[in-house]
Amino acid sequence: MKPGIHPAYRPVVFRDRAAEHAFLTRSTRTSDKTVIWEDGNSYPVIDVEISAKSHPFYTGTIRVLDTAGRVERFERRYGRGGTR
Repeated sequence: MKPGIHPAYRPVVFRDRAAEHAFLTRSTRTSDKTVIWEDGNSYPVIDVEISAKSHPFYTGTIRVLDTAGRVERFERRYGRGGTR
């Protein structure tokens, strides 16, 4: 790698405000805000809107629509349609 052309790769805390969950990882992202982590060190913090702790797909709270019931209700209401 050429020296001086790559961004700094440092520890950063990502914080999910919706789930009140934070995790420490390494990233090239920077932030002016800092937080004191569990180890007593201060790290830049980046607030995210959604993470695996709050995303419906990962938490199992995703709603599955009953498409079969909708199709049957449509056919009852409007019939099978015209003949071809």
